[in-house]
Amino acid sequence: MKKLIEKLKGGAPSSGASPDLSPDDSGFFSTMFQERSDDPQDIASWKTRAKEVEAQPYDRQRGADRFAELWGVDRYVAALSKDELDRMSRYLDFVQVPADKEVIGQDEQGDYMLIVLDGTLAVDRVQPWGGRARLAEARAGDMLGEMSLLDAGSRFSACTTLTPCVLAVVDAQGLDQMIMQEPRLGLALLASLARRLSLRLRQVSARLSALLSRG
Repeated sequence: MKKLIEKLKGGAPSSGASPDLSPDDSGFFSTMFQERSDDPQDIASWKTRAKEVEAQPYDRQRGADRFAELWGVDRYVAALSKDELDRMSRYLDFVQVPADKEVIGQDEQGDYMLIVLDGTLAVDRVQPWGGRARLAEARAGDMLGEMSLLDAGSRFSACTTLTPCVLAVVDAQGLDQMIMQEPRLGLALLASLARRLSLRLRQVSARLSALLSRG
C-alpha cells in the first residue's frame, strides 16, 4: 500500500508520455498477480476471456459517455472535468457481450474488473454439487470483480450475462498505467471503488444483523 500511495503522489504528469520505470517499479496491481501465481497461465486475463465469450468492441465515444453518465454522479468522480473523464475512459476497454456468457469464473484468479453500462448479469455461487445460488443481479452502474483486481485473490462467484450487455473493462495493467500517468484520475477511480465497496459491506452487515436478530 505504501508503494501505491507513493505512486499516486509522485506519478508522472499527464503529458501523454509513458514514465521511465525500473523493472521493480513497473506496476503495482499487475505485479500482485505475478506474485500470487507461480504460473502466469493460471491468471484468467480479459484478453483470453474476451475471445471465449465472443466479446465485440463497442463504440469508444458512446462507451465513454455512458461511463461518465453512470459514474459521474459519484462524489469522487464528479469532481473531475469532462476532459478528465474522457481521459479516464482511455484506460478502459468497452465491449458488447451476448447473453448466456460467463464473463467471470468462480475461484479463478482474474486480473480485471467489469463495470456494467447496459444489460443484466447474474452473480451466482456455484455449489459443490453443481447447483447455483443466486447472490445478486448486476445492472447498469454496478461493478463486478473489483476485489480480485485490488487484492489479486480468487473470485468468490461466477458472473454470467442474462441479456446482451455493454461492459467497461478495467484490467491490472490499465489501472497501473492510469495511476502512473494520471495520478489524479487513478486516485478518483480508487476512491470511488473504495466507497462502493464500503457501501456494499455495510449492506451485507445490515442483512447479517437482521438475520441474527431474528434468531
